[in-house]
Amino acid sequence: MSSDVIGAGIDQPGFLARALLVGERIDVRAARLGERLANQPALVPLAESLEDQPAGPRRPGGIAVVFRYGALVLLNVPPPSEREFLEQLRPWIQHPLADPETEQLSVRVEPEGREGMDGAAVVLRQADLPRLQLLATVLSKSVLLGRYETDVAAAFDQIEPLAEQLQRGDGGRRGARQLLRHIGTALLSQHRMIGRAEVREKPELLWERPELEPLYQRLADELELVERHTILERKLELISRTAETCLELLHTRRSLRLEWYIVILIVVEIVLFVYELSIKSA
Repeated sequence: MSSDVIGAGIDQPGFLARALLVGERIDVRAARLGERLANQPALVPLAESLEDQPAGPRRPGGIAVVFRYGALVLLNVPPPSEREFLEQLRPWIQHPLADPETEQLSVRVEPEGREGMDGAAVVLRQADLPRLQLLATVLSKSVLLGRYETDVAAAFDQIEPLAEQLQRGDGGRRGARQLLRHIGTALLSQHRMIGRAEVREKPELLWERPELEPLYQRLADELELVERHTILERKLELISRTAETCLELLHTRRSLRLEWYIVILIVVEIVLFVYELSIKSA
């Protein structure tokens, strides 16, 4: 990749932006890959070139934007370079996903166009680094929400039959463990969305480039980041509240059962005492 392209971003009228969620976390500081384009720990460029054919012309390998919450966005990166970059990044991925979540958008550069979404494509007036960072941030949050939506849907499918099982009195130790697991999953998902990804928060870049805020708002609105985040929060709260209620019901039943055991032991002790007295009297 030439130095002028590295300084300006991507010098092409159209390219593909591809987001992947590859793990729970990426050690961005330790992964020193390629040549950094900006003084931000989240941005790591893929500065390698790739040949179409052994004797063919060389073309830029593209740019990769890596986020600490396990997501990365590849901009104008061909498949061979993508595989090579992921292989280099693998040692720094914590708890890698067997089936990474993916999402991609086509990007068009139109100097006189209206920036934002145009159908299924993103329109940028220029593919400079600040705009690419904003695009990558929105895509990374979208792919992260997509993963959580899948996980929460699976949790919903599991919590209902478990609650019905407890209602029939078939809970037991296994039911308590499953309920605690659901509560932990809900709390961990909320922590990751709010604490790590900060889905609702605006990028710090907008403090330096406030003129790009309309572009960020259009992209975020088109991908429904805030709405999806709100729906997920409500579902997670419902899962947590349902699991806690079922767990309290299970503990109440166990406490009641223990009280009956104590009553029975007291009655047995009284009966034995009366029996002993009757024997002594006889």
